[in-house]
Amino acid sequence: MSTAGDALRLAVGTFSVVRVPAPRRVDAAVASGAMLLGPLVGAGLGGVAALALLAVDALDGPPLLGAAAALAALAGLTRGLHLDGLADTADGLGSGRPAPGALEVMKRSDIGPFGVVTLVLVLLADAAALAAAPTTAVVVAAVTGRAAVTLACRRGVPSARAGGLGATVAGTVPVAGALLVAAAAVGLGGVLLGARGASAAAGGLLAGLALLARCRRRFGGVTGDVLGALVETSTAVSLAVLALGSR
Repeated sequence: MSTAGDALRLAVGTFSVVRVPAPRRVDAAVASGAMLLGPLVGAGLGGVAALALLAVDALDGPPLLGAAAALAALAGLTRGLHLDGLADTADGLGSGRPAPGALEVMKRSDIGPFGVVTLVLVLLADAAALAAAPTTAVVVAAVTGRAAVTLACRRGVPSARAGGLGATVAGTVPVAGALLVAAAAVGLGGVLLGARGASAAAGGLLAGLALLARCRRRFGGVTGDVLGALVETSTAVSLAVLALGSR
């Protein structure tokens, strides 16, 4: 099995519930390739979510119901791991503890008040935005969310822990490759939805970078939870920009 094949398997296994054979090895090159391919997996996930939207619309269902179906599809296809990462990151940021204590809060299996409130608000915003945005908005947003992870795994960004997903992928992506993926996400937004789509992708990536900067200051680097939070934050901001621009 080539490095590219291992990278694709790791990307699919990391970003979705699709069952694929485990990579033969996971080294820096494989991890880098997987993070570069993340947005491609995101495009597939967004495509399934778009089909859910279209199915509800074909049955004359209300837009909000279609949005809920699309969000349920995305959550199901990812086992809700990114939403869990968002909640854990919110709890860590809101804990007020030094970095080691905040990281311990994030490792707990329960969800605290900061996590609950953040999940409710983000999902509410996602649903409202999807109900008002074009169908292809969910594809742009899903790609953007994974491109934010690619940017977060660029060289120079450390892991906050010695183990876990963050330690496996942190700092593995060449800066040039991360920037190319970000540009591709913005370009896809432009192809699908014109200037509004490009702006939505750019806005989502900027929001992800802002959250990444905050997490680096607070935790000392990235973790798997932080990467999940970046997916959800960039996705939500992309959808919000598209919804605001549709009026």
